[in-house]
Amino acid sequence: MVFKKKGYIRSKEDNRLLELLEQLKYDLMVQQDIVRKSVDPSPVVLTNLKIIETKYFFLLREARKRGTTM
Repeated sequence: MVFKKKGYIRSKEDNRLLELLEQLKYDLMVQQDIVRKSVDPSPVVLTNLKIIETKYFFLLREARKRGTTM
């Protein structure tokens, strides 16, 4: 009985992790597009790009470690 609840919570969190990864991937692509189209990107835009990139790669590593698949 206890293991069923644990499996349910794990699958629920895996789904949440995948949704967050998809959202961050989209945000990362948007920020990269802004930087690419900018002649002289501001430091704020570059900082935001680095923050989103770091979050995305961290969650991607976590998903790989957990063995999460779509």
